[in-house]
Amino acid sequence: MSGIAAFLDLDRTLLLGGSGPTISAGLRRRGLVPADRLGLGRALFALFDAVGETLPSMLLTRQGARAAKGWVQDEVRAVGREVAPELVERVEPYARQALDQHRHAGHKIVLATTTPLDVIEPFAELMGFDGVLATRYQVADDGRYGGTIDGELVWAGGKARSVEVWARANHVDLADSHAYSDSIFDWPLLSMVGHPVAVNPDPRLFVYARTKGWPTVWFNAPPGVPKPGGIEPQDVVARLARPELFPWVKLDFDGLEHLAPSGPLLLASNHRSYLDPLVIGFMAAKLGRPVRLLAKKELTDANIVGPIVTALGAIRVDRGSGQAAPLRQAQDALAAGEMVAVFPQGTIPRGHDFFDPNLSGRPGAARLALNGDVPLTPVGIWGTEQAWPRSSRVPYVMNLADPPRIQVRVGSAFRPRSSDPAEATAELMTRIVELLPPEARQRRTPSADELALTQP
Repeated sequence: MSGIAAFLDLDRTLLLGGSGPTISAGLRRRGLVPADRLGLGRALFALFDAVGETLPSMLLTRQGARAAKGWVQDEVRAVGREVAPELVERVEPYARQALDQHRHAGHKIVLATTTPLDVIEPFAELMGFDGVLATRYQVADDGRYGGTIDGELVWAGGKARSVEVWARANHVDLADSHAYSDSIFDWPLLSMVGHPVAVNPDPRLFVYARTKGWPTVWFNAPPGVPKPGGIEPQDVVARLARPELFPWVKLDFDGLEHLAPSGPLLLASNHRSYLDPLVIGFMAAKLGRPVRLLAKKELTDANIVGPIVTALGAIRVDRGSGQAAPLRQAQDALAAGEMVAVFPQGTIPRGHDFFDPNLSGRPGAARLALNGDVPLTPVGIWGTEQAWPRSSRVPYVMNLADPPRIQVRVGSAFRPRSSDPAEATAELMTRIVELLPPEARQRRTPSADELALTQP
């Protein structure tokens, strides 16, 4: 019976940029290449990271064997072992998850790269690849490179032929297999497998993939979030998240020092207004990192707003379906070191429930914390309903003379005392209430007008 494999390119695919700077630094430390005093190498690497492979850049790559003439193969292999851990650290988070999914499915995973075999094989071993298809340099009897390529350059058609030979030898069915690459020059490989994926595609591959109906992904962002040029929509929105652009509210943040600048971060906030997600997004922008917000399907499925919210990284939640997919996506985002935000209440409370000082929540946030071994960071929001009550389709953007003050308080991250999701949720909601102003903890009877504002 034929098996299934996943063939993955290295530069700008598994890694966001190229491996060149890391490998060159290792070769330089060994004295194999001179110092880049003019910065020409850095400029070429930066150009490659920005636009991907070009014919001139690949012409230089072809000359690599000639430039390495006389180098001792064992020294280059030693460089490969030295830089391998650095390259492993640079593997994109969602690339790791893709590899894990293929492993769990019983697929073989194969690295297919133009990079010389001797310098990249240690990286492939550390990553647990089942095979490595890389360019081989001819080695003379004295153990030094002879200045030519042994076989053909593993690039473009040469890479596709190498994959075809490997698949035949390892009884792999290419029609059922997968391939991932960023480069238009890998179209022969992508076209020969049943499941091609364009990863961080260069402009030409992006257009080609669209015409062929191939999936397009970025391994440093969740599925559905585009990052053309390495910039995702939230990056653009973050640049616009300035107080002067929101003169109809006064945002008052406190406790932002509790938010880690990197690594998995799970926020859980109370929910009082349609404005709350924007407030969380504004807070994330101040922190300088994107946030993945669990959002109701009514929002993600809307004709115009839905695609925008999805592109901003929202995770679709169908509250009545009982599906576990949203929590899995959120768990994947946390595992990738992302910031995830949840409204445990699920929706804005209506009627008298809106004024209840005792908050209740669903266990999703607690399950994420418990299953992923991630601490919970409580967030208390107060006053957003004055700027955008549930009864209004749009916010009160004309309230410029006396804009309402919105308080956002971030508490210390904590690990639930109980492993029971219900008990952990109760502890979370108590901590959120403690972040709200004293008036939030006072029970009172709302007026009819106040109750009306809480209705959709």
